[in-house]
Amino acid sequence: MDLTWRPLTLDDAPALAGLYAAAEEVDRTGDHFSAEDLRDELAAPNVDLARATVGAWAGDRLVGYGLVLRRAAADPVHMIRLQSVVHPEHRTDAVGAHLAEWLARTSREVHERAFPDAPLELHHGSHQNEHWIAGVLTRAGYTHGRTMVNMRAGLADLPPQPPLPDGFEAVPFDFRYDLATLDARNDTFAGHWGSTMYEPDVWRHLVTGSKDFRPDLSFLIIDDDKVLAFVLSHHYASETAATGVREHYATWVGTRAALRGRGVASGLLGHTLRAAKDAGFDRSALNVDVDNAHRALGVYERCGYRVEDEWHVYVLKFPRG
Repeated sequence: MDLTWRPLTLDDAPALAGLYAAAEEVDRTGDHFSAEDLRDELAAPNVDLARATVGAWAGDRLVGYGLVLRRAAADPVHMIRLQSVVHPEHRTDAVGAHLAEWLARTSREVHERAFPDAPLELHHGSHQNEHWIAGVLTRAGYTHGRTMVNMRAGLADLPPQPPLPDGFEAVPFDFRYDLATLDARNDTFAGHWGSTMYEPDVWRHLVTGSKDFRPDLSFLIIDDDKVLAFVLSHHYASETAATGVREHYATWVGTRAALRGRGVASGLLGHTLRAAKDAGFDRSALNVDVDNAHRALGVYERCGYRVEDEWHVYVLKFPRG
């Protein structure tokens, strides 16, 4: 059957949830999305539905999806993030080639509107089980750029956690510290591979204003209203509905440079894990770059996290101009 390709609308969120569910039956990435989850994602301030999304339709059934996400800065490279998913029954060479061409063409158009004088890179993540899209990207000229790992810690048998060093106190997140926390996040992650700053409206939509945000399980280290370290937590109800497991997610963990190497990160994360256990969560999860320059993998292992699976980032580079 010939496919019809058109931009998505917010009303397509239920169809997109069905597409992700069909893909998960084969790919087993561990991700489960409700229509509400995906509607929130599509409604984010940095998503251009009309010009930077596409859906492939077989009649009234959504069987493919692509998203091009501009970044807030090009410092110095504009690293556009891509997302895509294709129904297992429609993973053909023709669909893969069409999707890859759309992602490249649309990315160049987004780039020209945002940072035309900067070099451009396209970044597409792929779970270790998503072999089809990895092949599509490789044939289109992408190369493997980085490996991320998902880590999990069981909370029922949580080992003794590292304490915070003397003189430091975990302060529960309060929305009066929202922008100070954003400033700390942007500073902490400024040197991380593939990372750029968050803009306040996107931060509030996707992080602290998300329906999944758990301020009661988020903690800060503060000095004179300046956030020096943070652990921000989310709980995704759609995951619990699909798996039966109440999973705490440590979405953002960071420490400003002045405090690194002093045990603050592991102490604050340990405090968070104990709070999550007391709140009735079964396990905790997070995602980290295996080549993280701040040796975060070791910090998380000291708190009881262990690697479960991998995500790979595929990169396509374009010359300046």
